[in-house]
Amino acid sequence: MSRALWFSVWGIDDRVGQSEASVVNEADGRTGSRRLLRLAAAGLLVMAAFAAGSFLQRGDRAIAQSDLAVDLAIVLAIDCSYSVDRGEYDLQIAGLSQAFLHPEIVAAIQNGAHGRIAVSVVQWSDLSHQAVVIPWRIISDAASAAQLANVIAAAPRSLAEGGTSITAVMGFAANMLRSIPFRADRLVIDIAADGRNNNGGDPRPMRDAVVAEGITINGLSILNEVPTLDRYFQLYVTGGPANFVEIANDYRAYSLAIYRKLLREIIGPQVS
Repeated sequence: MSRALWFSVWGIDDRVGQSEASVVNEADGRTGSRRLLRLAAAGLLVMAAFAAGSFLQRGDRAIAQSDLAVDLAIVLAIDCSYSVDRGEYDLQIAGLSQAFLHPEIVAAIQNGAHGRIAVSVVQWSDLSHQAVVIPWRIISDAASAAQLANVIAAAPRSLAEGGTSITAVMGFAANMLRSIPFRADRLVIDIAADGRNNNGGDPRPMRDAVVAEGITINGLSILNEVPTLDRYFQLYVTGGPANFVEIANDYRAYSLAIYRKLLREIIGPQVS
């Protein structure tokens, strides 16, 4: 490799090197200049080796992760629309957190073919507001489930209040599932809401497109404001293999409802 090319690869201006070398030549002669260049080259080789090693380590981790298989990859979508006040948000977070502490949830995970699931948590409101608050985590035992529960319990409300776009969160969650860095036997979007879609267009075309990719959409209808919301979910939102709607009569009932829902989703379609 030529000297000019070497410096260009590392983003160093070759003219600076030439200028420094000329100063050395004038002061100490050609021997000093050659020694300086050898030292610089040696230092750059060390940097190159370090960078290559770091890249290979990152690559190895990525390869290992892509070979990982899980029984279920699930996006848990928490309603943060304007109809959800602070107390109701807190009840959602507490209920979801507590669900992962149930021994039955851990047992169901470990009884799967791969003995692990992948979970991510999203907050959502209107067409423009969806946020991943907990990136993908692998849950395989009581310790990893408890760690997830702690992270969920500490999750602040990250979105400004807005309308209710079930359409948008379905598309957002589907994009997450399309790009998971591991293999999953089942793909599920779990949407909790206390109201109908009022933002972002009719959810049925989005629902049908997502389901056509083999993704199941389940719902948790909180009936405190809309007593027939479960029926709305059945007609407009849920779809895919073994889809279902869980019902919570109000936010106080959310904790038990999300536990039942998660248990059913983890066990899978063979058991209702």
